[in-house]
Amino acid sequence: MKPDSSSTEDQHAFAAAVAEAVLREPGRDGLLAALLPALADALDLRSAGMVSQRRGHWSTDHWYVKPASDSPAGAADRGVPLPENKIADAVDRGRPQTSLPWWLVPCQVDLGNAAGSGIVASPLVGCLVLRLPEGSAGPAARDQQMCDLLIAALSRAEILSRQRHRIDQLSSVLEAAARWQRTQLQASSDDETLLRRIADTATELLDCERASIFLWDRRRSKLIGRPALGIDDRPLEVPDDAGVVGEVLSTSEPQIWNGDSDDESRVNRDVDRSLAFDTRSLVAVPLVGQRGETIGVFEAINHRANQFDESHVLLLSDLSNHAAVAIEAQRAKKSLTESRDRLVRDAARSTPLIGEHPDIVAVRENATRVAGTDLTVLVLGSNGTGKEVLARHIHYQSERRNGPFIAVNCAALVESLLESELFGHEKGSFTDANTTRIGKFELASGGTLFLDEVGDMSAGGQAKLLRVLEQKEVVRVGGSLPISVDVRVIAATNQPLDRLIDERRFREDLFFRLNVVSLSLPDLAQRGRDVLLLADHFLQHFCYQIGRRVPVLNHSAQTALLSHPWPGNVRELRNTIERVCYLSTGNELSARDLELRPAGGASKSRVEPLSSRPDTPESLSESTRLFQIEHIKQAIDKSGGNMTEAAARLDLHRSNLYRKMKQLGMQVGDDL
Repeated sequence: MKPDSSSTEDQHAFAAAVAEAVLREPGRDGLLAALLPALADALDLRSAGMVSQRRGHWSTDHWYVKPASDSPAGAADRGVPLPENKIADAVDRGRPQTSLPWWLVPCQVDLGNAAGSGIVASPLVGCLVLRLPEGSAGPAARDQQMCDLLIAALSRAEILSRQRHRIDQLSSVLEAAARWQRTQLQASSDDETLLRRIADTATELLDCERASIFLWDRRRSKLIGRPALGIDDRPLEVPDDAGVVGEVLSTSEPQIWNGDSDDESRVNRDVDRSLAFDTRSLVAVPLVGQRGETIGVFEAINHRANQFDESHVLLLSDLSNHAAVAIEAQRAKKSLTESRDRLVRDAARSTPLIGEHPDIVAVRENATRVAGTDLTVLVLGSNGTGKEVLARHIHYQSERRNGPFIAVNCAALVESLLESELFGHEKGSFTDANTTRIGKFELASGGTLFLDEVGDMSAGGQAKLLRVLEQKEVVRVGGSLPISVDVRVIAATNQPLDRLIDERRFREDLFFRLNVVSLSLPDLAQRGRDVLLLADHFLQHFCYQIGRRVPVLNHSAQTALLSHPWPGNVRELRNTIERVCYLSTGNELSARDLELRPAGGASKSRVEPLSSRPDTPESLSESTRLFQIEHIKQAIDKSGGNMTEAAARLDLHRSNLYRKMKQLGMQVGDDL
């Protein structure tokens, strides 16, 4: 060692070298390359190096030999073997050890606040191996101070390196999670595709040979390794208490297994035999759902030993957190898709085109053919013949079946409200427009818009509808930006549009836009024995709703159904059967139970005179309301459910009749 005076100067010079090196090269390797020679000069060392332990053996990271006068600078000092046992002893004790001519200084990195930022807390980065000069009695206190200064610089570099590595890891994990999310947004995405991509990400980031995702089947006490194992398309089933993955599942704690040092019995070799793989190192972490419950285990394996440490646990845990979210989202998506498909099937079954009459068979066949296209359809038929049922049948047979079906009764919309109803409006666009409202075209985007009673639409409404059909976009009332809409339009009317065109009450160009495909529904009276098929269908439907046994129609009931003229068409039949299901009590229905009214007259049992009620209200306004309800009901009954005819009887426009019924709290039935 040098004299005190020179040691002080060397100490100051070394401190300056450390400061300069830190500013110039923050990396660990750069610091060692710059400062080991400076330390050797300051302490008059023969050689100085940094060693670290890798896979159970000590190896040299950096080594500097102070050249003799007859040796080139940097010559290797290969003649002296490293004192490995002494190095191990110093590291185990955690403090410097002197074994002349060696001075061994463990490098403990002070992580400080960085220990809580996701950096793996492995503070030992190596050991300084310093060869003292001949005749040295050992290091002095100032020598230790210079070593401490070097270790502090190495600590800073190590922390920065680990932080940068941690940031890179997290960036890779977030990028992977974004890719998984994009995978889930694809319509064709399935469980196997997602799991395989998650496993591929783990294999890449952990630099391992295989990654496995085991999902827990609680009911069967099994862990199911999906095709993400990368062997074949067969799932692998193991007991949920077997091997390292079983430990992870039961404890919810990560596990590392090393084939060179750990208990062999912890590994389920049945899995290795199934996969034709010899596992020598393994890391596994729990897959924890958003509610905190363990849903499975994420595992990475290698056929080489000592491949995983705490840094791999941390990285795999990061992946596991995002993988659990993706898996649960995929499960939720699958459940929602199955529920949606089930509802679509139920809806399709609830709107069948029932009947064996040739006209209905032809309509059904044409509807099925046109359902596979996006052609606009115009449905013609009297009130109550089932125009909306036909529109729904086309929708649920089409590729748009998973999209919305939106029905609009054009006759119930006055022109001042039609544009807002169909196209929407922006907040503040007119009085009482307190919020932005989405119109029916936007609501139906991706599905079908059914425009019922399109023949009753005002001239202004027809012009606006034509523009939307031509441009495939809407502009909300009070807005300026066009909004693209992907909508299939099915229109319906009970009026003769050709006559309305001649009378200039309906636009001919709009008619051509709507009449791409025309389907005509016959009146029920023209359909022969279809009335019995429909009656049986409604009996099944309503009896199931109220939980009663389905009664049978006797001969008199069937005769009455076949002979009745059905001015209200299928709607009238449906209402008749609904009433019978609720009010009759026997297991057999007769003509008397049906109470069919004669053609042109109202059923005597339908409307009870207001004056005969024991609970007649004293309030004039309430009595007036009840009288109006009864009067409207009588007009509808006399018209056989034909709302246009009922409105004419009441000397009202059809749209005004609908509004009046809504004001009175009456139910406005959809076309059936």
